[in-house]
Amino acid sequence: MTLVLKTTDEDLQTAAHILADGGVIAFPTETVYGIGADATNSAAVEKVFLAKNRPHDNPLIVTVSDENMLWRFAKKNQRAEKLISKFWPGSLTLILPLISDELLPHNVTAGLKTAAFRNPETAATRTLIGLLKKPIVGPSANLSTKPSPTTAEHVLHDMAGRIDAVIDNGPTTVGVESTIVDLSVKQATILRPGIVTADDIAEVLAEKVIDPVGPISVAAGMAPKAPGMKYRHYAPSKEVVIFTKLDIGDLKKNLQKGDVVAALDDSLARLEIGRQDSWSLGETAASATEELFSALRFFDDQKEVKRIYVEGLPLQGIGEAYMNRLEKSAGGQHFESK
Repeated sequence: MTLVLKTTDEDLQTAAHILADGGVIAFPTETVYGIGADATNSAAVEKVFLAKNRPHDNPLIVTVSDENMLWRFAKKNQRAEKLISKFWPGSLTLILPLISDELLPHNVTAGLKTAAFRNPETAATRTLIGLLKKPIVGPSANLSTKPSPTTAEHVLHDMAGRIDAVIDNGPTTVGVESTIVDLSVKQATILRPGIVTADDIAEVLAEKVIDPVGPISVAAGMAPKAPGMKYRHYAPSKEVVIFTKLDIGDLKKNLQKGDVVAALDDSLARLEIGRQDSWSLGETAASATEELFSALRFFDDQKEVKRIYVEGLPLQGIGEAYMNRLEKSAGGQHFESK
């Protein structure tokens, strides 16, 4: 049985005791819900892999309560200190060299000499980690490859009976995972786009930041430095197809029974599609990013749905993070008029 806890002092103490005893809980952040265990306890971390069906060569993000906890594990880095002063707590994960290979278990780092660290905006989670006095691992609280959870209900859909508890803090506000920037290399490199953009980081560092367009591939047999670089991610069981505003006329003619659409409000109005077959992504790239995983999860649970058409957005600002997740959900499949 999975306990459902709130963010009260009493419930956070309960969650901290579960973690201290080697248990596993799902916790809220502003991006998506994470699944946590004591990051210094290899046996506890192993339970996270089992709950998620996650490959062991996929490293885990280490979630800390504050900057002081970070420096117990990572080598001090001037660039990191600049980014921390601007973006922490928040939606930015930093890959840094470790002080020692022995500080974190092999199943956290995938055997690398680096680790990914994050300090989330959500105060309840920072409090929880402070109560534990140790960092917790923090991958998304979903079955591996599936869309990430943005509500406690999403977590329970995938994880009920697989973890000890979930802390319900309502819907997340960002909707996609944090930006990951690698600071263990000479030139800061984005490994996963998020709400903090390459331009944001470059402005703080006063240097160019490498921001590859499209997914970064990892050679077979090698451990990726960050989550989401090697395996299929964010994908429902139903077929997902990306379309753009230029496709709306043709898409409207080609929609069939079992097809549903997730799109911005102006696009849905042009498609004239019924409410039961549509999901509003709001009016902006930010609202679309917040709603994307909820839309995919909702339609994936509908037996009558065969295909999910999702509107693509320009690769600008948060749109880059949105398209990164959408392209992976769709396996790169785009609408073509028949």
